[in-house]
Amino acid sequence: MILKDIWLDVTAVKERDPAARSKLEVLLLYQGVHALIWHRFAHWFYQRKMFFIARFISQLARFFTLIEIHPGAQLGHGILIDHGSGVVIGETTVVGDNCTIYQGVTLGGVGLNKGKRHPTLGNNVTVGAGAKILGSFDVGDNCTIAANAVLLKPLESNVTAVGIPARPIKIDGVPLPKKESNLVTMDHYCKMEERVKELEETLSKLQTELSSYREKEHSDQAEASLEGKIEEQKG
Repeated sequence: MILKDIWLDVTAVKERDPAARSKLEVLLLYQGVHALIWHRFAHWFYQRKMFFIARFISQLARFFTLIEIHPGAQLGHGILIDHGSGVVIGETTVVGDNCTIYQGVTLGGVGLNKGKRHPTLGNNVTVGAGAKILGSFDVGDNCTIAANAVLLKPLESNVTAVGIPARPIKIDGVPLPKKESNLVTMDHYCKMEERVKELEETLSKLQTELSSYREKEHSDQAEASLEGKIEEQKG
């Protein structure tokens, strides 16, 4: 069974990685495949409660491949870990068949409670480079998690999610309508600041014009008063 799973992993890499030239090259030179091979044996010991040996194997694998997979994690077959450096897969993680995981991905847990605390990925899930999936929830089949996304909630099948925190942007390949956000962004703040400056300049100009008008009006009144007094004296 282990040998069959290893061969399925090798075949998956050959089929889905355009850089792979032969299955022999994949088997001998691909660190993602090596990490999965080590994990298959570590998981076998873990299932039989030989936890020290299982953990020892997983740490050896981590040292040689820079990919850390806890021996308790349940991985399907046909998995592609592309490049793989920095990948971390937690103890209670479940990964379905034919999933693709890129470098820097974390399938991690939150909290310190025992039991299921890591995500469960369905079949044919793609997790982009640097993405983090944190918590005990399900990600449906055929989902795509964008690079550097942080997924904290469950996803239904056939969903594409992006962002921090990650949110669905496509379902079955169809883009979802964008929702207007009430959040004030830095761009909004800059625009408001420019508008305030314009209003301040306009107000300053109006105050100057009003002051000039009042001075002129006061001068006209004084002149009219003076002319009135002169007329009275003449009369």
